[in-house]
Amino acid sequence: MYSYEIRLQRLNLTTLELRRLHIDFVWCYQIVFGLVDVKFDDFFKHAPLNHTRGHMYKLYKQRSSTNVVAAFFVNRVVDIWNILPEDIVDFSSLTPFKRTIKSVDFNALLNVLKCK
Repeated sequence: MYSYEIRLQRLNLTTLELRRLHIDFVWCYQIVFGLVDVKFDDFFKHAPLNHTRGHMYKLYKQRSSTNVVAAFFVNRVVDIWNILPEDIVDFSSLTPFKRTIKSVDFNALLNVLKCK
């Protein structure tokens, strides 16, 4: 029996966590830019300060007192969405966005979030 890492290498796949993160980003992008028939306000709020470092599409993370809510899509994606590097990620349209998020080292970004 091969380890998970060896099976991923042989199949030329990324980890399940990274694949889920990419899908979350695509959904988040589609909601933020109105590409799906879902109301932005039902899921997100814009961050109150748009003149901070990073991209201008930062989202406000709503706080919750339960751990269950932390695993929901909205809470799962906001922290890492807000630290996407604007010099690498292209927000101009969906296709360049999908292409450029593949070039971001999310392992490093996930480690930053775990340290918070």
